[in-house]
Amino acid sequence: MPWHALELEVDAAAAEALSEALLESGAQSVALEHLDRERPTLVALIAVHTDAQRLVREAAALAGLAAAPAFKLNEIGDDDWVRRSQAQFTPTEIGARLWIGPTWHEPPPGRLAVRLDPGLAFGTGTHPTTRLVLEFLERHVRGGERVLDYGCGSGILAIAAAKLGAARVDAVDLDPQAVETAADNARANGVALRAALPEALPAAQYDIVVSNILTQPLIVRAPLFAARTAAHGRIALAGILACQAAEVIASYDPWFQMQCEDVLEGWALVAGKRK
Repeated sequence: MPWHALELEVDAAAAEALSEALLESGAQSVALEHLDRERPTLVALIAVHTDAQRLVREAAALAGLAAAPAFKLNEIGDDDWVRRSQAQFTPTEIGARLWIGPTWHEPPPGRLAVRLDPGLAFGTGTHPTTRLVLEFLERHVRGGERVLDYGCGSGILAIAAAKLGAARVDAVDLDPQAVETAADNARANGVALRAALPEALPAAQYDIVVSNILTQPLIVRAPLFAARTAAHGRIALAGILACQAAEVIASYDPWFQMQCEDVLEGWALVAGKRK
């Protein structure tokens, strides 16, 4: 199936809101590039039959922009998309224990291997937000924990938690395709996890909750994540621009002791413990 890559430049202050709005309006995935520039670039993957002009117009309205920004549209096939991703997907070592890489590379001895090939569900460990959460998991999963990955995408975080020794791992996403992809990737990696839509999430509390989505959805879900985190359990949140970390910390303050734990390429990891 062919796809369109929709590229547009926006003011840095509006980038996160427009990213979320594009997803709500029907984009399959959105990547934010060139954060060091005054006007970062958003690259959205959309189905070829999508009315790109209408999608951008609706997303701009949802994001509160005065006018829809100009955009470029390039057609790409599945194979082209995967080949482009493969060219950028090099193996990554995380902390002292993890190795993230595609199936055509061999992990070094002594590393727990998470094998993922790039596809339409994003999350291969190369994006700064994914790496920040992987490093958090590598530090804190020591064996036997209950872990929730909310907004699982490819399932990379959930699979890594299982590889590190978590006793129970649940992976949740709003996108049925992501749920299916996460389950497939888990089977390919020989680990057990439950991948489901939010409404199918069992009633349970977790020792560790991680979520790599976007700032506003993270803020909205603060009460939900608080209810799902066990007493003195840990939480790690990503998909947050460094300038937005204080807002996220404040929204979680009633339930968690939070701090900005790390920053990588303009992205922040906000983490802490349940009070």
